Amino acid sequence: MIVESPRRAEQAVYRKVIPAGEYWLHEIRKGQVLRILDLEGNQAADTLFYSAADPTERYSAVDTIREQGNVYLSAGSVLLSTECNPLMEIVADTCGRHDTLGGACAAESNTVRYALDKKCMHACRDSWLLAVAEHEELGLSKRDITHNINFFMNVPVTEEGGLTFEDGISGAGKYVELAARMAALALISNCPQLNNPCNAYNPTPIEVLVWD
Repeated sequence: MIVESPRRAEQAVYRKVIPAGEYWLHEIRKGQVLRILDLEGNQAADTLFYSAADPTERYSAVDTIREQGNVYLSAGSVLLSTECNPLMEIVADTCGRHDTLGGACAAESNTVRYALDKKCMHACRDSWLLAVAEHEELGLSKRDITHNINFFMNVPVTEEGGLTFEDGISGAGKYVELAARMAALALISNCPQLNNPCNAYNPTPIEVLVWD
């Protein structure tokens, strides 16, 4: 569902451009709004959310899909935690839908999906592992890298119940906004993937903005 935001970029309390292939880790206080902006179009922002108070409570794709009765996320979707608590809510969306089934690219999936020589190409899981290693104070480990959301990514469900990775449905200037229903840690890998059409084989920067 398309819902425009009333928020103006110049009034944001925080702004940062994230180059393709890099991660972004930031606490979003309860009540703040996070915008993820697709600057050039068809980029995939692989995102994890955790409770800032207790990161063992984190985004649950299973509970979110079950409660909303929809495999896609858009305006009005409430992202539930593993404790079935509201974690984030999508309050604006100019893309229309976002994937929460396809998972994130990794060395293993690069090998299985593409070719053995693609194994060592940089992937979203590598970005998250780097974030975990560089922020030991959070007490996270690779076991905490679980369900993620692929903002702007197009992963249709086939009639047979499978998944396909197709050309993105986003465009330059499209965005999604999420309001924090609890203090949350947002961990984004701005996807570096070169082997599927989710980003037109051309990873590009995104921008994140936060409002009080």
